[in-house]
Amino acid sequence: MEPRDPSIVQPIHLSKKTSTVVKKKHTVKNNLIGDIEDRLVRYLSETYPGRIHDKRICDNEEPVFPPGCGLFKDAGFQGYEPEGVDTYQPKRKPKGKELTSEEKAENKIISSIRIVIEHIICGVKRCRIVKDVFRNTKRYFADQAMEIACGLHNFRTILRDNALE
Repeated sequence: MEPRDPSIVQPIHLSKKTSTVVKKKHTVKNNLIGDIEDRLVRYLSETYPGRIHDKRICDNEEPVFPPGCGLFKDAGFQGYEPEGVDTYQPKRKPKGKELTSEEKAENKIISSIRIVIEHIICGVKRCRIVKDVFRNTKRYFADQAMEIACGLHNFRTILRDNALE
């Protein structure tokens, strides 16, 4: 067999029936509620398939909130309004208009609080079993892995706070 000359470009024939195949990933998800003062995970939902919407998980689980607490939610929880809880969600820019300076300041406050929750989620995901491809098919093993990851995050946070005191 002769080696192929790289200077010769082979023509590519594409038909109209050509389609790109994207393999879907079987993902799982959990909802968690974090405490922004202590930076701890206070609530962890059951594990659901990745296609289930975040709001539907909350509707199924019905987590109990202490009265008078604030719930800072993102766009995945739009329309979720538990009773006795003050909910805050960033205001979106109207089409063709601008946000007022008051709305921008409110969005900045909400974002600065929500970043603490994102740091909690990042602390949980330090355990690679939670964020990598999960191939174990044993029943409830994904729940246990997430519970252990949340427990380790809380343990690290408490130890870090005690070391600083």
